[in-house]
Amino acid sequence: MPLSRRPAACECAPPMLEFDAELIRRFDVSGPRYTSYPTADRFVEAYDEAAYRTWAAKRNIGGIRRPLSIYVHIPFCDTVCFYCACNRIITRNRRHAEDYLAYLRRELDLQAALFAGDNEVRQLHFGGGTPTYLSDEQLWRLMADIRARFALAPQGEYSIEVDPRKVGPDTVRALAKMGFNRMSLGVQDLDPQVQRAVNRIQSEAQTAAVVEAARAHGFRSVGLDLIYGLPKQSAASFARTLERVIAVDPDRIALYNYAHLPQRFKPQRRIDAADLPGPEEKLKILKLAIDELTAAGYLYIGMDHFAKPDDELAIAQRQGRLHRNFQGYSTHAECDLVGLGVSAIGKIGPTYAQNHRSLREYYEALDHGRLPIMRGLELSADDLLRRAVIQALICHFELSFEPIESSYLIDFRRYFQRELEALKELERWGLVTLEDDWIGVTPRGRLLVRHVCMVFDKYLQSDLQRTRYSKVI
Repeated sequence: MPLSRRPAACECAPPMLEFDAELIRRFDVSGPRYTSYPTADRFVEAYDEAAYRTWAAKRNIGGIRRPLSIYVHIPFCDTVCFYCACNRIITRNRRHAEDYLAYLRRELDLQAALFAGDNEVRQLHFGGGTPTYLSDEQLWRLMADIRARFALAPQGEYSIEVDPRKVGPDTVRALAKMGFNRMSLGVQDLDPQVQRAVNRIQSEAQTAAVVEAARAHGFRSVGLDLIYGLPKQSAASFARTLERVIAVDPDRIALYNYAHLPQRFKPQRRIDAADLPGPEEKLKILKLAIDELTAAGYLYIGMDHFAKPDDELAIAQRQGRLHRNFQGYSTHAECDLVGLGVSAIGKIGPTYAQNHRSLREYYEALDHGRLPIMRGLELSADDLLRRAVIQALICHFELSFEPIESSYLIDFRRYFQRELEALKELERWGLVTLEDDWIGVTPRGRLLVRHVCMVFDKYLQSDLQRTRYSKVI
C-alpha cells in the first residue's frame, strides 16, 4: 500500500525544488544518508551467519514469494582517487582479482544453496571499487557463475559501475552481451585543474565515447556521477563541466556532496583543505547545478539524484513505487537483497547482514565453509515502522498517516507525538507542511529531506552522535 497520498498507478506532477540558501545554512548539519534504516553503523556482531540462515529459510513464510536483488562488490582499483571513501584496494597485480573471483564463487555456492528453487533475480548491480578493473573474460566468468546459480529474469535491471578511463567500445559491447542494461560512469568533474587535485585525469572524450557505445549497444539507462565541493572547484569551473555533461545527454545524473573527512579516509589527507571551496562558494555550485540541470529537463528525484522524465526512476517516483537501498534510489522495493563480496550488505526479510570488510577475514570465513558475515541487525517492530516513514519521506516527500496506521496497527499521532512536535519547528521554517493526517516536505525543504527524516530516527539521541555522518548539503 503506498504510504504517500498519490495512488500507486497515477501519473502525477514531479517533485518541485526551491533553493533557499538561508534554510540550507541553518539546517546543514551532519546526518545519515538513509540508504538503510537503521543505518549500518547500528549493526551488531550478535547477528551472525546462523541468524542469516534462519531468516533466509523463512523469508517466504505465508506464501509471499519475494524476488531477489544481487549486489556484487569488486573492491579493486588501479589508482587512488583522493576524494574516495569507498572500501577499495589499490593494486595493479591482477592475480588478486583471480583469487577474489575464486572466493566469490565459493560465496555464491553458499548463498545459492539457501535460495534453491526460489531464486529469481530481478535486479543485479556490480559496484566497487571499480568493477571494470576486471577483464572482459573475468566479467564473463563471474556473470556465468551467477547465472548458473540464480535465475536472472529476462526483463530485469542489471547495472554496473564503469570507469571510462579503463573501458573502450569493445568492453561496452561485451557488457551488453553479458546482460547488463544500465551503467553509471564516474566523472566527478571535467576541469583539468580539479582532476589533478584529486588524482583522477579523465577526458571528456573518454566519457562521451563510453556513453555513445552504451547507447549503440542498447543500454536502457546511462548515468553520470558528479561531485561538488572538490579542491580547486568553483562555480565558474563547474559551469563548464555541467555544460559538457548536459551535452552528453545522460539519462541520470548523481550530484554528490564531497565530505572532507581525512581523519576517517586516508586518501583524503592528500587533499589540501585550503584548496576546497568555502561554504558560500559551495552553495553557489550547488544552486548552479540545480538550475542548469532542471533547465535542461532533468527532474529532481531527491538526495543528489536527477533523471529525465522517461527514466525508470522518475516513472517509479510518479507512480509511488520508488525505493531507497544501499545502492541509492531503486525501482525494486519488493526484492530481498543478497550482498556478495567483501563489505557487501544484504537485506533478507526484516534483517540486514554485512560481510567482513577486510579480504583476510572474508577469505578466512570462506576457507572454513562459512558465509563471511561480520555483523547485521534484526529489525524490531519500531525499526520497521520508522523505516517505512523515512522511506516515504525520502522517496516521495510526503506521507499519509492512514496507510501507516493500517499496516502497523498504531495511532500515528499518539505514537509519534514527540516527532510531530519537533516537526512543528521545521514547519515554522518552511521545510514541511503538517495536516491532520499528512506530512509534506515543501519544495524549499526537499534539499534538506535528510534533516526531516532525522526527526524519526530514534538512534540519533544527541548532536555528538551525528558527527560520524557527513553534512546534509
